[in-house]
Amino acid sequence: MTVPSDATTSPGSPEDLVADHVLEFPGGYTRTTGPVIGRFLTELRDGRIVGVRTADGRTLVPPLEYDPQTGEAVTGEFTEVGPAGTVESWSWVGEPRAGHPLDRPFAWALIRLDGADTSLVHAVDPGDARAMRRGLRVRPRWKSSRSGHITDIESFVPEVTKIVSPVRMEYRVRPGRALARFLEGVARGVFLGCRCGSCHKVYVPYRLSCPECGVAISEEVELPDTGTITTFAINNLPDPRAPQVPFVSAYILLDGSDIPMIALVGDVPAHEVRQGMRVRAVWVPEEERTASMSNIKWFAPTGEPDAEL
Repeated sequence: MTVPSDATTSPGSPEDLVADHVLEFPGGYTRTTGPVIGRFLTELRDGRIVGVRTADGRTLVPPLEYDPQTGEAVTGEFTEVGPAGTVESWSWVGEPRAGHPLDRPFAWALIRLDGADTSLVHAVDPGDARAMRRGLRVRPRWKSSRSGHITDIESFVPEVTKIVSPVRMEYRVRPGRALARFLEGVARGVFLGCRCGSCHKVYVPYRLSCPECGVAISEEVELPDTGTITTFAINNLPDPRAPQVPFVSAYILLDGSDIPMIALVGDVPAHEVRQGMRVRAVWVPEEERTASMSNIKWFAPTGEPDAEL
């Protein structure tokens, strides 16, 4: 019934006349559920979702007493559906109201439960609007205490489709004689390579045998810290060694060598890096150097004309 509240009016134009009313059913609006809706709500109370069959074999969820297409009474045959389903369409609620099922932003969605031929309207709690999409697979999140009401499903939530597992591995590398010699040079701020006595190719880092000829190498060569970019890649994922994101990792052919080495490129926007660019190593201060490749921050452009490759 409609109950007038403490309405107040004031003289003036009709726009100034206001009367507040409340529509209320004391004790709540009560109706019997009948055998179809009653079965659906009873199953909800027990943590299951069922649909009802029509004469042509379709499954209606939520169940109806009559086929909405033909007007014929349903068969009374019930079948369990879901509980998972697929979002067919949705609308985002950025500011929930007092009567909404969740106190945080959520989506109202049409959900086609597995095994059903019609869609159910319910809340989806994805955590973020960007997670919502057509085709999203969802499952019900049930309340711990249920009474036989559609709100026994607190909301639907996305299925788990990926997991993030922290990965950490600790290991120790002991350099061999060739790598140890190369790192001794890096600690002094120079690159040590070697020249094959057979094919005369110069390799850097330093090595003890020629990968092409297979002969032992004994001639040591000190190389400059300048070179040419032969090829490169632009990286968009963070790296603690990189000066910024995006950053460039490149193969750099040191002057006087015959094989490139990989290193970072800095002090230049990533989109300006190119093949043939002349670069020079940027070293950490001498007092900070150790027998490690971290002595080289990165390679930076020298400003020289590009080399022909």
